[in-house]
Amino acid sequence: MIERVETLLKNLIGLEAESIGRVVVERAVRQRMTAAGCRDEEAYWTTLSASPIEQQALVEAVVVPETWFFRYPESFAALGRLAFERLPALAGGRQLRILSLPCSTGEEPFSIVMALLDAGLAPGLFQVDAVDVSERVLERARQGLYGRNSFRGEELAFRDRYFIPSGEGYALARQVASKVRFLRGNLLDPGLLAGEAPYDFVFCRNLLIYFDRPTQRIVLDILKRLMQKDGAMFIGPAEASLLSQHGMQALAYPQAFVFRHAPPPAAAKPVQVPVPVPVTASAPRAAAPVRQRQPLPRPEQPKAAVEGTDREAALAEIASLANSGRSNEAQVACEALLIRQGPSADVFYWLGLLSDVAGKTDEAQDYYRKALYLQPQHAEALAHLAALLAARGDRAGAQRLQQRASRGVNNHGR
Repeated sequence: MIERVETLLKNLIGLEAESIGRVVVERAVRQRMTAAGCRDEEAYWTTLSASPIEQQALVEAVVVPETWFFRYPESFAALGRLAFERLPALAGGRQLRILSLPCSTGEEPFSIVMALLDAGLAPGLFQVDAVDVSERVLERARQGLYGRNSFRGEELAFRDRYFIPSGEGYALARQVASKVRFLRGNLLDPGLLAGEAPYDFVFCRNLLIYFDRPTQRIVLDILKRLMQKDGAMFIGPAEASLLSQHGMQALAYPQAFVFRHAPPPAAAKPVQVPVPVPVTASAPRAAAPVRQRQPLPRPEQPKAAVEGTDREAALAEIASLANSGRSNEAQVACEALLIRQGPSADVFYWLGLLSDVAGKTDEAQDYYRKALYLQPQHAEALAHLAALLAARGDRAGAQRLQQRASRGVNNHGR
């Protein structure tokens, strides 16, 4: 039955089950079977196929939010600068419009508001819309209550400015909460936000990598429809090459992962053909000057070979930085390589390992799975993810990964 459930999830929200791991889908199905009072899988499938409410409940069981405030801080710094550049064009005629989707439990849209306030924009100059497919996470976002896991990194001064301690967590200040409108919606719905004016800035990060190629194209077309023609889109580091392939151009903000529509190619100027000067018989033609033969240009190295050489050198540099304890620099190098050459199993593996070492086990697991989605028999990613699952008590999942690794070794030996 799991195969049928995976197909249903793909049709509902475009999810490729391999990108999150079948164990996640299986666990969600078991949870929903218990909640729905179904004793066996066939009974649950009958309920699931006939009930849109149960389908939404399954989606919410599968969707596990992993986010925190000011994730990718360079993106929010770039947003502040881009917002000020755009305001004069609006000339006070309307508010700046920003969209965050999927918004999960609200950390991203609220970070957008705080970034714009810190940049000096008056609250009346902008509005943020936040969309997610899960009503459960939207309800949590509307409550505006956050635990310590939502605050990561060393730069936490914003917490003192915009939050009030409340029990074991923090309550969001009203001036931030009031600037976000939360809406439930499915990004695969062609009518998503129909009737809404296009947005100046769209945040859609670390979502496209969970879709197959046809679904990515559909989603990108929807995102482009939702964005002003001269607007900007913020995406995740692993999605940069995808946007470049679909008519988008990166802006010069390092580590911000922000794109605009690429300008149309300039029209070629007409070639001016010189008018020949007639030569009279009485005027002897001057001898043409003797030209020195120019050396032939050296043949260019094939682009694929250049990229391959660059990739190997970059991976060696990442390994050197990581092994010498310079984890932050290694992570920046990983993200830079993703921007230059697109999704890579080796780069995702290194990002997973760096997160693993830093104790960010959820993040590490996510990166290892991305590596295995791109390269199912990536030996190092299989080994580290198996160890991580075993440490978290998922012995069955760890054993399956170890069996996959063993099959890969045996096939390679043949």
